[in-house]
Amino acid sequence: MTVNLFLVRHGAHGDLGQVLTGRRGGVPLTGQGRAQAAAVAERLTREDVRAVHTSPRQRAVETAEIIAERIGATVEIVDALDEIDFGEWSGRSFDDLAGDAAWNAWNARRGSTRPPEGETMDAAVARARQHVAALAGQGGGVVCVSHCDIIRGLVADALGLDFDKLLRFDVDTASLSTLLVGSWGSRVLGLNERAAA
Repeated sequence: MTVNLFLVRHGAHGDLGQVLTGRRGGVPLTGQGRAQAAAVAERLTREDVRAVHTSPRQRAVETAEIIAERIGATVEIVDALDEIDFGEWSGRSFDDLAGDAAWNAWNARRGSTRPPEGETMDAAVARARQHVAALAGQGGGVVCVSHCDIIRGLVADALGLDFDKLLRFDVDTASLSTLLVGSWGSRVLGLNERAAA
């Protein structure tokens, strides 16, 4: 049995493009982010979705709630879908990080580096992969609302790419990437699909 896994990145928030939010609390969706979530929710009405799982971060939970309300599902918070723990980098501006040698190394070699006091890419994807694998025998479709690098990692894993190549494709806010997951692994059906907002 297989499951269609609909990976949704949360909608836009006030830190977007300026601050590495990471696991900081109190970061809600903006009006634009809510509109994006509504658009992807409308897109998902065309799919057979039986469950909505989400990262515990506020921006992801709000996105999941908008989707779940539109498709008539309930939201389940899943720690395995949480944002990468960026450790000391959380809350720093991207302008500030641009001068940090460790940050530059992370962006060049995500497969072999880690944020200071943070989580490796491999560890982050391993926890998400374990959750995805547990869904494989259940059939139907599951929406998983998560974060850019978690989704990139799951897609790269399905494609057999090493994590040093993660920045070769985009995962935009409120985008939809689709995997077919079975006991044999995962296959990418769609990447970074944007619903009109």
